[in-house]
Amino acid sequence: MLSLILASANAHKAQEFKELFSGSIEVTPALKTLEVDETGTTFTENAFLKAKAYYEACKAPTLADDSGLIIESLPDILGVQSARFAPELSLYTEKCQSILKLLESKEDRRAYFVCVLCFYLSPEEVYFFEGRVYGVIGAESRGEHGFGYDPIFVPERKENDGKSLAELPQWKNEFSHRAKASSAALQFLKESVDKTQKKS
Repeated sequence: MLSLILASANAHKAQEFKELFSGSIEVTPALKTLEVDETGTTFTENAFLKAKAYYEACKAPTLADDSGLIIESLPDILGVQSARFAPELSLYTEKCQSILKLLESKEDRRAYFVCVLCFYLSPEEVYFFEGRVYGVIGAESRGEHGFGYDPIFVPERKENDGKSLAELPQWKNEFSHRAKASSAALQFLKESVDKTQKKS
């Protein structure tokens, strides 16, 4: 089984990845959090910077992720800066309200979440996997589950019932941007193992 050090000391996040990887990849939180300067202009660049820094510190294969929300009509405010949006506001409930206010005059409320995973196995072996979930920004903040901008994001679903990501914990576990990126990683690893077995 592939074992990876998570580029974070967050045990809850490590457990989330372990569940997403269905026991196929062992994910362990780092012993301490590193201050990584996320200077990248894309999710891929920032995921790489974090994974590389933790690889060099831990001397072991690492997993890093970078994710964020992109709003079509407000392309400059979130993206790779999603976690750093409106630093004067300490709570995400306040950040969500700020975004809703910015969208009051906008007809286009389309948005999507992006997650990029970086598997840094060695300096010569680095892999990236991306997942996206599309939807719109709702008219209000709804739901008690999830975190960040989940309460204002209404994902595209066949049910079309207007529920936010924060109201859909089970759906999120299976279809979120992070779940899709994790699924792509698992598929790649399975295909790599299959190829290795065929060669042998």
